[in-house]
Amino acid sequence: MDFTPEIKILILNAVILAVAYLGIYPSLQEKTLNRIMAVDVVLSVLSLIVAGGLFWGTGVAFTLLFFKTNWAVFAILTLFVMEVPLFVWFARKHGIDIFNDPDS
Repeated sequence: MDFTPEIKILILNAVILAVAYLGIYPSLQEKTLNRIMAVDVVLSVLSLIVAGGLFWGTGVAFTLLFFKTNWAVFAILTLFVMEVPLFVWFARKHGIDIFNDPDS
């Protein structure tokens, strides 16, 4: 089965987010905005490393709605769009105040 480049990155991002929100974030002792953001930076870099390993130097153009972009922009933007609803759900579920985090 051969997937389009866009689908490959979307699957990569979905797997990373599933591991984060079903495994890593729930297991944090203290669930605060700063701790989640720190882990999120590492996971975002992981997504870029894997996507870069797949597409760096290939010249593949990615379609992002109405324009073409490179693999890095596509990976970052789609990861962000996929994560926002998950983060809002997780923050509400665990009582994390997004605007007044006591850990910051």
